[in-house]
Amino acid sequence: MATSGRGTGIVGYNVQTAVDAKHHLIVTHEVINEGHDRHQLHSMAQQAKEAMGGEALAVVADRGYFKGEEILACAQSQITTYLPKPQTSGNTKKGLFSKRDFVYHADDNEYECPAGKRLIWRFETQEKGLTLHKYWSSHCPTCAMKSQCTTSPYRRVTRWEHEAVLEAAEARLDQEPERLRTRRETVEHPFGTLKSWMGYTHFQMKTLKHVRTEMSLHVLAYNFKRVLSILGVTPLLQALQT
Repeated sequence: MATSGRGTGIVGYNVQTAVDAKHHLIVTHEVINEGHDRHQLHSMAQQAKEAMGGEALAVVADRGYFKGEEILACAQSQITTYLPKPQTSGNTKKGLFSKRDFVYHADDNEYECPAGKRLIWRFETQEKGLTLHKYWSSHCPTCAMKSQCTTSPYRRVTRWEHEAVLEAAEARLDQEPERLRTRRETVEHPFGTLKSWMGYTHFQMKTLKHVRTEMSLHVLAYNFKRVLSILGVTPLLQALQT
């Protein structure tokens, strides 16, 4: 897996967990050898939904899981997502307006720039399997705010065909920012406990198949102790016998 150093890596595994917010039980888990989480949101959320037997589910994740196709797949599976969008644009550091400064008007299919001008739809294109729409304004060359916006002749804005789904996810989080605090208090609890049990060391097994087995045993032990703490010995024994 890649590390923060350029061109460096370690032999390791990426552990995914879905944890319920009420009891901190690990609902589902997975071990992968991808060095990032961008392809895991829908898979883990769907597994959690099936394990819990519900028709709908609310999922909170960190910005490492933000990927348009994954969020769309969740929406189509009746899974409501709450996760922050990574700010990957370098415009803000350069003192330029970012895409967030442009307001989309759905009724007109146009963007409004900070100068109050409209960026109109120009054309549709395909990039990396995604359908994208391009917008810009004819007023850019003579705009008094151009130096704060772009070094190109025109400021172009790109919109994914399903971007409304991403905007809805951002709006939900803006309205309920406390959900991120709940995520930290929820998913980090089992990880901290397991690492403490393991002595903050590496997995003992090698190869993905065996590491998955080792992690499953850790999860089984964690959930068993957690349920024992929640229910008590007698109710747990009664539940196991029914």
